[in-house]
Amino acid sequence: MIAVDIPGLRELRLEHLVLDYNGTLAEDGKLLPGVATTLKALARTLQIHVVTADTFGSAAEQLSGLPVNLIVVADTVQADRKLEFITSLNATKVVAIGNGRNDRKMIEAAALGIALIQREGSAVETLVCADIAVMGILDALALLQYPKRLKATLRS
Repeated sequence: MIAVDIPGLRELRLEHLVLDYNGTLAEDGKLLPGVATTLKALARTLQIHVVTADTFGSAAEQLSGLPVNLIVVADTVQADRKLEFITSLNATKVVAIGNGRNDRKMIEAAALGIALIQREGSAVETLVCADIAVMGILDALALLQYPKRLKATLRS
C-alpha cells in the first residue's frame, strides 16, 4: 500500500495500480524500456493490473513473467469495462494510468488518476479527467515510488 496525505485535498491509501497497455506501457505493442523493472519494484507495494483491448495482440507475451494481472476486454466497450474493473477493486484504493479516450472513465473514478502524453498522444477528455498529467510512463510510476512528489504536485 502507498499512503500519502495531500494537504487541502485528501488522504490517499492506494492498494491497486490499474494501467492501460498500448500508449501507456507499450508503443506499437512493445513494452517501453524500463517499464518491466519498474513494475517489478512497484509490485512490492501495489497489486498491478493491466486492462487492455490488446490492439496488437502482444500484451500477454510482453508482460510474461511480470507480477501483473492482465485483463483483455472487448475493443468496443473498453471505457465501461475499465470503469467496472476499478469499481470492483474499490476505486478509492486505485491509482489509474492511461492516455486514451477509453481510459477517461477509470481515470476520473480512481482515487488518483494520471494521464500520459507520450508518442501516441493523449485524448483531451482523459487529460481533463486526470488529477495529474505527465510526459511518460516512467514519470508516472516514479510518482508512486516517491509519493512526496504527489504531495508536492497536488497540495493546495
